[in-house]
Amino acid sequence: MRRLSLCVLLVLLAIVSPRQFHGAEPSTQQAAKTLNVLFIGNSYTARHNMADVVKAMVEEGQPGVKLEAKTVIYGGRRLADHWRLGSQNFIRSSTLTADQIKATIKDLEVQLRQDPRDKYAKYAVERQRKLLNDYETTRTRWDVVVLQSYRDDVEGGPSSLYAQYAPKFAELVHAQGGKVVLYETTPTTQNDKPLTGMPDAEPVLEKAEAIAALADKIDAEVAPMSLVALECQRQRPDLTLRFVNDAHLNQTMAYLTACTLYAAILDADPRRLKLDSITDIRYWQNKDRTKDRDNLPIKKVFSDQDRADLQRIAWEGYQAMKQMRKQ
Repeated sequence: MRRLSLCVLLVLLAIVSPRQFHGAEPSTQQAAKTLNVLFIGNSYTARHNMADVVKAMVEEGQPGVKLEAKTVIYGGRRLADHWRLGSQNFIRSSTLTADQIKATIKDLEVQLRQDPRDKYAKYAVERQRKLLNDYETTRTRWDVVVLQSYRDDVEGGPSSLYAQYAPKFAELVHAQGGKVVLYETTPTTQNDKPLTGMPDAEPVLEKAEAIAALADKIDAEVAPMSLVALECQRQRPDLTLRFVNDAHLNQTMAYLTACTLYAAILDADPRRLKLDSITDIRYWQNKDRTKDRDNLPIKKVFSDQDRADLQRIAWEGYQAMKQMRKQ
C-alpha cells in the first residue's frame, strides 16, 4: 500500500541513518560546476523571488556550484496554459530552430485573432519574438526543470490537468538528459492564522499519493509542499503560511518552499543552511515598499530556532514523499 500516515512516515525517517540521505559533502563537489535550472510556473514561483532564494541556498550549501536560473512566469496560469503559450520552447532551447519558434508565434497570433482580449497570448507572442531574436546566443541545456502546479492537481490521479501536462514537459526535459522536479503548491491548505487544532491530514495524503504516482510515472523528484505545510502545521501551529490580505504564500511558506526545492533539486539536506531571511516583491497597498501585504516588514528574518525548524520540516516532508513512493 502506498498510503501511510504522515506520523508513520516520519517515524520511518527517524530510524534511517541521516548519512543515507545527505547530499555529498562540499569537498566532493566538482569545482566550478554550473547547474542550469529552469522554473516554469506562476506567482507561486515569482513571489519572494523564489528562484533567487534557491540559487542562494544552492551556492551556499554546495560550494563550487554556480546555479544559473531562468523563470518562465505567467500569472495565475497552469502547465496546460504554459503548453498553449509555447513555454516548452524554453525547455528545448538547446536544439530549438528558428522555424519552430516562428510556428509557435504563428499559432499564438491565431489565438489572438480569435480572442483579442487574451493578454497571455499577447505576452507570449512578445516573449517568443524575443526568443527568436536571441535564441542562437541563449541556447541552454537544462540540468533541472521545475514544473509548478497550481490548483490543477487537486482532483488527483491521471484526470488532473497537472498529471496530463507534466509528462509532456518531462519528455522534453529527459530528452536532453535533464532532471524534472514537480513543485506541488498547496494554496488551499495554507493557514493565515495560528492553528488551535490539528489539521486534516486525509485530503493532503490523498493528493500526495497522486503526486507520488505521477512522479514515479515520469521519473521526477518532488517538492511536496502539501506534506511540508501539513507537518509545519502539526509541529509549529503558531506559524502562519499565507498572508491575511493576500492569498499567496507568505515569507514562512516561501522559506519552507525554497528549502524543499533545494532538497529536491540536489537530493541534499537543507539543514544548517545559514540563509535566514525572505523578502517579498509585493508591498502594502502598492505604496510602502518596506511593508508586505499584511502591513508587516516586507523582509522577514527568521530566528535561529525558526530557521532550524523550517529547514528540518522541509527535509522531513521531502523524505516523507520519498518513503511514500517506496510503498
